[in-house]
Amino acid sequence: MDAEGIEAGRRRWQARYDAARKRDADFTTLSGDPVEPVYGPAPGDTVEGFERIGWPGEFPYTRGLYPTGYRGRAWTIRQFAGFGNAEQTNERYKMILEAGGGGLSVAFDMPTLMGRDSDDPRSLGEVGHCGVAIDSAADMEILFKDIPLGDVTTSMTISGPAVPVFCMYLVAAERQGVDTSRLNGTLQTDIFKEYIAQKEWLFPPEPHLRLIGDLMEYCSDGIPAYKPLSVSGYHIREAGATAAQELAYTLADGFGYVELGLSRGLDVNVFAPGLSFFFDAHVDFFEEIAKFRAARRIWARWMRDVYGATSEKAQWLRFHTQTAGVSLTAQQPYNNVVRTAVEALSAVLGGTNSLHTNALDETLALPSEQAAEIALRTQQVLMEETGVLNVADPLGGSWYVEALTDRIEADAEKIFEQIKERGRRAVPDGQHPIGPITSGILRGIEDGWFTGEIAESAFQYQRALEKGDKKVVGVNCAHGSVTGDLEILRVSHEVEREQVRVLGGRKAGRDEAKVAAGLKAMLAAARDGGNMIAPMMEAVRAEATLGEICDALRDEWGVYTEPAGF
Repeated sequence: MDAEGIEAGRRRWQARYDAARKRDADFTTLSGDPVEPVYGPAPGDTVEGFERIGWPGEFPYTRGLYPTGYRGRAWTIRQFAGFGNAEQTNERYKMILEAGGGGLSVAFDMPTLMGRDSDDPRSLGEVGHCGVAIDSAADMEILFKDIPLGDVTTSMTISGPAVPVFCMYLVAAERQGVDTSRLNGTLQTDIFKEYIAQKEWLFPPEPHLRLIGDLMEYCSDGIPAYKPLSVSGYHIREAGATAAQELAYTLADGFGYVELGLSRGLDVNVFAPGLSFFFDAHVDFFEEIAKFRAARRIWARWMRDVYGATSEKAQWLRFHTQTAGVSLTAQQPYNNVVRTAVEALSAVLGGTNSLHTNALDETLALPSEQAAEIALRTQQVLMEETGVLNVADPLGGSWYVEALTDRIEADAEKIFEQIKERGRRAVPDGQHPIGPITSGILRGIEDGWFTGEIAESAFQYQRALEKGDKKVVGVNCAHGSVTGDLEILRVSHEVEREQVRVLGGRKAGRDEAKVAAGLKAMLAAARDGGNMIAPMMEAVRAEATLGEICDALRDEWGVYTEPAGF
C-alpha cells in the first residue's frame, strides 16, 4: 500500500477512535510516559500488503474489532466452573463474582453432557465429578440463585443436549422474573466439533443440525443479544490438532452454521452476529497470537466475499479463549501457573474478547478454591499491572508476527479447499442441501477424515516429545523438584446419592400429564418440521428432565455411531 493509502486509513481510524467511548484510565507506562492508542507505519512510508494488516476496527480486522482496542473495554474475565450439585456450584459462582470475575461459564458433569439424568444407571459414579449436575429446570434455578440473570452474561459449555439445557436456563430466568428477551450470554451448541474431536454427541448429524437451526431462529427472533452458537476450536486443539488445523476446522464449522442459517432463510446480517468462537491458547506464544489475528481476517473476508454479509457486526469474529488444559502437567504442578500466564498473555495480545485461565491443579482434579483464585488473579495481574490494555495490537507490524499470521492463514485456506473437495465428491452435481462447506464437513465426519488428521498430528507431537525434540519442563527435562503433593478437590459420592434422591422427589411431585403433553408436542414439531423450542419449553416448565427430553429425541432420530478407523 502506498503512503497516501496508509495515511487515509490512519485518518479513518483516528476519526472512529475520537468518536468512541474510552475507559477512564491511566494510559501511560509504569514510568509515567504516555503511549499512543495504536502504532503503525511512519508518515510517508509505503508497506507492501498493508491492507491485510490495516488499522484496529477496520476490515479485515486483523488488528482487532474496535478502534480503541482494550482502551474502550477490557476483555471479560470469565472463569469456567462447576462441580457437585447446583447449590455447591452456586456458592463458587458467588465467590468468583465477589473476587472480580466479570462473567460466568458453566461446566457440566458427564451425565449432563451426554443427555442423561443423574438416576440413569449409566450415570453411576459420574454425577457432579467433572462439572455440575443439571437434571431439570429446578436445578438451573438453584444454580443461579441470587445471581440476577438479567445483569450477568453466562456461557454454557455444552453441545449435545445444549438446546434443552438452554430451555432450562430460560425457565430459570422466567422464575426470577427476568424478561428473557434481555438475556445476554453464549451457548456452545457446536455439534460439529463433537463428531470431529470431543465425541459427546447424541443424535446423527443431520437431525442435530435441524435442532440447531430451530435454536438459531428462536434466538434471532426473540433474544437478540444472546449468542446461540459458540463455535469451538478448543476441543479440537486439545485432541492434538495443530494451530492451523484448529483454526481451519473451527472456521469451517462456523461457515457450516452460516450455511445452515442461510438455508433457513435467515438474514446473514441478523443471525451472523449471534455466532461467537472459542479457541485454545496454547504455549507457543507467537504462533497463538498469529492464529487469533488470522482468524479475524479469514472470517471477515469469507463473510463478506462468500456469504454476502454487509454489516460490520456480521463480519466480526468475536471469540472467547481458554488456556490449554493439555499443556498442564501433573509433574511439578506449580509450573502450570507460568504456562497459564504465558498462554493468557498470548490471548490478550491476540485480542480475545473474553478469557478463562486454567488452574494449576486441573490436570489432577477440578480446581480447589485456592487454585481457582490464583487462576483469576493471573488475569487480574495481566489486566491491572502489565500495561497490555494501553495499545491496540501492540505486535502489529512485527515481521515475525505478520509472517506467522500470513502462514497460518495460507495453511487454513489449503484445508478449506480439502473440505470443499470432500463436499464435491459427496455431492457430485453440486446440489448441496445446506451448502458446500457443510457437505464437506459431513463427509469428513462420516469417513473419519477429521479424526485421522488430528490423530496424525497428535502422533507426530508425541514422537517429538519422546525423542526430546520438544521439551516440557518437569516431564522430559528439568526433572528435579522439591514440590510436595497438592491438596486437591474431591467430590463426595454423597453428592450423587442426594442428587438422585432430590430428582426422585421432583418426579413424584410434578404433573405427569403436563410433562407428557410437552414431550408429545415437541415430537410432533420434530415430525412436521415446526420449530421445536416452544414445545420443549413447555415440557421444561413442567419439570421434564434432561434425560426424558433427550431420550424422546433419541427414540425419534436414532443415535450416532462413529465409523471405525485403523
